[in-house]
Amino acid sequence: MLSGKNILIGITGGIAAYKICELIRMFKRQNANVKVVCTPNALNFVTKLTLQNLSQNNVAVDEFDIPDYKPEHISYADEADIMVIAPATANTISKIANGTCDNLLTSIVCAFKKPVIIAPAMNCNMWENPISEDNMEKLYRLGYEILEPESGFLACGYEGKGRLCSLEKIFDRTVEILQSQNKLSGQKIVITAGGTIENIDPVRYISNYSSGKMGIALADVASSQGAEVVLISTVDVNRKYNVVKVKSAFEMQEAVNAEFASANCIIMAAAVADYRVKNVSDQKLKKTFEDTITLELVKNPDILKEISAKKTTQTVVGFCAESENLIQNAKEKIAKKGCDYLIANDISRKDIGFSSDYNEVTILSCDGSMKKLERSNKREIAKQIFEVIYGQKETCTDNREFCTSTTC
Repeated sequence: MLSGKNILIGITGGIAAYKICELIRMFKRQNANVKVVCTPNALNFVTKLTLQNLSQNNVAVDEFDIPDYKPEHISYADEADIMVIAPATANTISKIANGTCDNLLTSIVCAFKKPVIIAPAMNCNMWENPISEDNMEKLYRLGYEILEPESGFLACGYEGKGRLCSLEKIFDRTVEILQSQNKLSGQKIVITAGGTIENIDPVRYISNYSSGKMGIALADVASSQGAEVVLISTVDVNRKYNVVKVKSAFEMQEAVNAEFASANCIIMAAAVADYRVKNVSDQKLKKTFEDTITLELVKNPDILKEISAKKTTQTVVGFCAESENLIQNAKEKIAKKGCDYLIANDISRKDIGFSSDYNEVTILSCDGSMKKLERSNKREIAKQIFEVIYGQKETCTDNREFCTSTTC
C-alpha cells in the first residue's frame, strides 16, 4: 500500500511516545520507508535504539549532528512525502505555530512544504488552555492536518480530553493523504473566494460578511491533491498556488474570464455583490442636514450565469447562501444559472457559514440529484465536494468530461 512512500515521524516528549513504536511497525508492514526525528525529551520515554531497530533507519535528534554536507533539517524535509508528529506536546505545537526553530524537529517543520499531520497529546487542562486553542486554530488555518486527542483516563490521573488518538486513525489518515496527493493531477481548477467590494466614495463601500474561508479551503484541498490552482480572492491569501487579488465584481469577472478557457473546473465560492453604486463619487460624500441619503444601485454582472452559458468542457460549480427555504431556492437557482453543481449554504445558523471554520451544505447536481454534507470543518467539506465533483464520472452525451448528469 505504501511502497515507495517516505514517511517522516516526529516524536516529542510526551508519555504517549511509546505508542509510536507500533505506528512505525504499521507503516513498515506496508513497505513504507520510515525515518524518525525526536526532540531530546522524547528519548525520556522511548529509546533511540528501539526506534532505529523498528524503522531500520538512523534516528535524528541533534540539529547539528551532520554526517555529510547536507543540512539535516532541509534534507529530511526534501526527502519525505509526509510528516507525522505524534505525540505532539503543547510545547512543540506552540513552537510550530509561532515559527520557532530551536531543535531539529521544529526546524524540519518550518522547511516542510508537503502535508503535515499533527496528533496532539497532553493534559486536558493544557488542551483546553486558550493559548493552546489559539495555536491549534492557527495551525488549522495554515493547512496542517490536526487529529484531535480523545477523551479518557490520562497518565497524569485526570479524566478528560487529551489522549493521543488511535494509531489506526493516524495510519488511515496518512494513507488517505498519500493516496490523494495526485488525485487531481492535470486539472486546472479556478476558485473564487471572499465578498466583493463596491465603492460608494473613496472612504465607503458596499460589501457582505463573506470571509473567503470556504473558497480558500477548496483551493488548499485542490492544491494538496495535485491540481493547478488559481484562487481569485478579495481577501489576502499567502499560499504556494497562484492567487489573484481582486476587489469588485467587475474585477472578479475579468479575472475569471482570463482563466476560463484553460480551466477544467471553475468554482464560484465568492459572495459577489448583486448591485453596485451607479455613480461612485470621486470625493468623500459629506454629511448634510438631511436625515436620509439615497444611493442609486445598478445590477452587477452575473458571473456564474455567464460562464455557465459558455462552458464547453468545463465543470462549473456555484454557491448560494440562503436564510430561508434553502433547498427550494437552491433548486430554482441551479435551473436559472445553468451550472453543473450548486452548493447551498444555510446562513441563518450561527454555527456554520460566514466567518465560521465549519459548514454544512447540500450539493445539488444538474441531473436533479442532491447530496447533503453534514456539519464539519470547511477543509473536510471541501474534500467531500471534490469527491462529488470528480468521484462520480459518467459518460455525458454532451461530451463534458466531468459532468455527472445522465440526462443532459
